[in-house]
Amino acid sequence: MIQIPFTILRGLIGSFFLLLILSCAAANPLLIDPDRPAHHTDEGFKNLYIETPYKTFFSYMKMRYLSDVKWADHEGESDHVPFQLLNLDTILNPSQGVQVSWLGHSTFLIQLDGVTILTDPVFSNRASPFTFVGPKRYVPHVVDYANLPKIDYVIISHNHYDHLDIETIRHLGNDPIYFVPLKLAQWFKDNGIAPDRVREMDWWDKAEEPDLKIQAMPSQHWSARGLSDRYESLWASWYVQLGGRSLWFAGDTGYNDRQFKEIGDMTGGVDFAFIPIGGYLPRSFMADFHINPEEAVKIHRDVNASVSFGMHWGTFPLTAEAPMAPVLELAKQVKAYELDEGEFMTLDLGETVQFTPR
Repeated sequence: MIQIPFTILRGLIGSFFLLLILSCAAANPLLIDPDRPAHHTDEGFKNLYIETPYKTFFSYMKMRYLSDVKWADHEGESDHVPFQLLNLDTILNPSQGVQVSWLGHSTFLIQLDGVTILTDPVFSNRASPFTFVGPKRYVPHVVDYANLPKIDYVIISHNHYDHLDIETIRHLGNDPIYFVPLKLAQWFKDNGIAPDRVREMDWWDKAEEPDLKIQAMPSQHWSARGLSDRYESLWASWYVQLGGRSLWFAGDTGYNDRQFKEIGDMTGGVDFAFIPIGGYLPRSFMADFHINPEEAVKIHRDVNASVSFGMHWGTFPLTAEAPMAPVLELAKQVKAYELDEGEFMTLDLGETVQFTPR
């Protein structure tokens, strides 16, 4: 009997679940039905402006280990990522305007008008279904999450492990209301969240709570938490209105020149956008589903954002680029596209920024 060393086995398992975060396999069959939305299929959902690429676990392994793609030493370069502990006094006593704190990756704590929102919260050490293998956070946590203020709303963009974490959801429990894309409500119910705390929405659906309005909007991505559920649940970006301000959270997405312009046209522009800038190399493998910093700037312009925050970087070792590469490249693109100072910014891990009331 051949015995595989644990370190190799752990690497293979980790690579498999990293693939679930980053790429995709065969598309669901597209059957045309004029009575259903164009992004729906018989077996789930699809993107509208790309052909779904055929990539497998073995495609990823070939790219990762048998190609000439150079991968950064994320852990070795982790001290380059600017870090500070979250200022609890500021968080627990928010200003009268908009207050935005970055907790890492795609997790933002947004406070406005007495309302507190969390986006794609991941409090675990790994973006993985396991505690012992999978992409491990290479920077410290910025806060003991038990010390966070009461969370009113949680926004989930899709079900990949670096955006939807079971231990985090169990930690938050039934206190918040969860806004989730179509076909994700059952996952929350299966994990102890009461049905009346979950709002499941399709693209363009709208919902109102006493203190905010929200609308699910398109993005270009995919979904899966295992081998057999690809494209079964939807992925989404989110448009939020509260306290006289508007927010747009992109989640994960590739770029096309249609959907984000539609969002900008429909909303009339947004005050604050949260747009991924990391997770983009190598482009031959990542381009369909993960934007690079230049495309992030294009989306910033397409949705007509007054201020954008770069996310999806500096936290988990998901792709080939170095931890700080997205920030450095974004600075080049901001200059190339002649954006104003502060128009598209990145925060230190744990940093909080405040914007005065209107």
